[in-house]
Amino acid sequence: MKYVTVEEMIAIEKESDASGHTYPEMMEHAGRGLAGQVRDAYSHLAEKRALGLVGSGNNGGDTLVAFSYLVEWGWETTAYIVRPRPEDDPLIERLREAGGTILTLDEDAKCKKLGAALKHHTVLLDGVLGTGIKLPLRGQLAEVLDWVRKTLSKMDDPPHVMAVDCPSGVDSDTGEAAPECIPAELTVTMAAIKRGLLQFPAYNLIGSLRLVGIGLPKGIKAYDSVQSEVASPEWVRDVLPPRPLDAYKGTFGTALIVAGSVNYTGAAALAGEAAYRIGAGLVTLGVPGSLHSALAGQLPEVTWLLLPHEMGVIQSSAAKIVKENLDRVTAMLVGPGFGLEDTTAEFLVQFLGEQISKKKTRLGFVQSSEKGIEQETSELPPLVIDADGLKLLARIPDWPQQLPASTVLTPHPGEMAVLTGLETSEIQADRVGVAERYAAEWGHVVVLKGAFTVIAAPDGRTMVIPVASSALARAGSGDVLAGLIVGLRAQGLEAFEAAAAGAWIHAQAGLLAADVLGSTASVIAGDLIGTLPDVLVQLGYQ
Repeated sequence: MKYVTVEEMIAIEKESDASGHTYPEMMEHAGRGLAGQVRDAYSHLAEKRALGLVGSGNNGGDTLVAFSYLVEWGWETTAYIVRPRPEDDPLIERLREAGGTILTLDEDAKCKKLGAALKHHTVLLDGVLGTGIKLPLRGQLAEVLDWVRKTLSKMDDPPHVMAVDCPSGVDSDTGEAAPECIPAELTVTMAAIKRGLLQFPAYNLIGSLRLVGIGLPKGIKAYDSVQSEVASPEWVRDVLPPRPLDAYKGTFGTALIVAGSVNYTGAAALAGEAAYRIGAGLVTLGVPGSLHSALAGQLPEVTWLLLPHEMGVIQSSAAKIVKENLDRVTAMLVGPGFGLEDTTAEFLVQFLGEQISKKKTRLGFVQSSEKGIEQETSELPPLVIDADGLKLLARIPDWPQQLPASTVLTPHPGEMAVLTGLETSEIQADRVGVAERYAAEWGHVVVLKGAFTVIAAPDGRTMVIPVASSALARAGSGDVLAGLIVGLRAQGLEAFEAAAAGAWIHAQAGLLAADVLGSTASVIAGDLIGTLPDVLVQLGYQ
């Protein structure tokens, strides 16, 4: 699903019209799709009566077309013209001839007819204002929308509200919203997801979000050139790695997770189990040796690389041991639960520095014998860097150049502020723009976590996860996400696909955990792992 600015959407429609797929044809497709959404969403209603607030623009036209179809399908419809349309508007005449009722604000100064219509109808379509509005709203239009909003809030049994393309009064670029906006339980947007709909406060007003097409022909360059998308179940299912029946554990790769410290023992466990649950064939935990006894009973499936430590945090000399054990690693996660001690910071410096000869140690610390050293040097596997690893990374001069190509960086806004020097408020004000800018500048994949997580690749591709839930606002949630990404990366997915698919699955696990427990307040990070299998089942991934 394309994720577009208003300017991009205008260019798409303009090019389509010039190519021969005209504005009226686009409106016909949009209106029929809108009618289908009304029919499908409210098929359970015993009384199928729809009222539409109709503006002078395309949203009003979409609503009128939809009502003509709904009449054919047995619905009673009333179009209430809030803003004047042409006297000879063929869409109004079409609806009238089909049997729909037409009312106008000009003939209803005190809104008595509108009030009666709100009580009579079971569904209300908000088709007054579209994506081109400028805030604030003023005059009679603002008064009418506010009157409807207040009237609905006082009704014992108000009609179900569906917004056409966007709730009237929402800025479809910034997500700003007029106080007069009528909250919708369902928003049906046309052709592509508008950027403002996945921003606050607009997201609080749109309800569920659905997309209908406008019949765009193939080869519309303005459409094809848009590289920002909203993740969908279909996209995720398509990019997940195959699981052939004749597979063995090596088929699905080895994830090495270097994580943990005495104060953050659980981070390694959460990441490790998540990597396994997403399908990695083998997971090795590289942790301070002092944590082994606490973790071993929790994760009998993992193998271990015990690292030298200083007061329970990874020591700088651990870099040599990790490098000597990369021969079978297909992806590596660094950073969850690290802490910010200087010796761990030096570990990261040495790990990213000059390569050394490989020597395999199965368990424990560096061996005293030099026997078995292989003369070739090791290269770093695909990396995912998370949590404190990001803060430590920021201390290294020219750190983007020290990383393997297409490393996945998973900052929350605070960590992104450390990496970029921006204020958190600046980052949150333009999450997509900031992620895209630094992905291109650094040459790595950026996963900017938070409501509507943004995944940006250096080549300009961007994926937005259409989920905002406090169920994910928990310590350890990021460790699970990092584990999912490294698990997918270990199975051979490219960095962008692994990051975007992992983030979508992670978000769905949070939503499902909240449903199972009955409250977002009760969800903890371990619950996300518990719902991962159900998310994969719902995707049809086996």
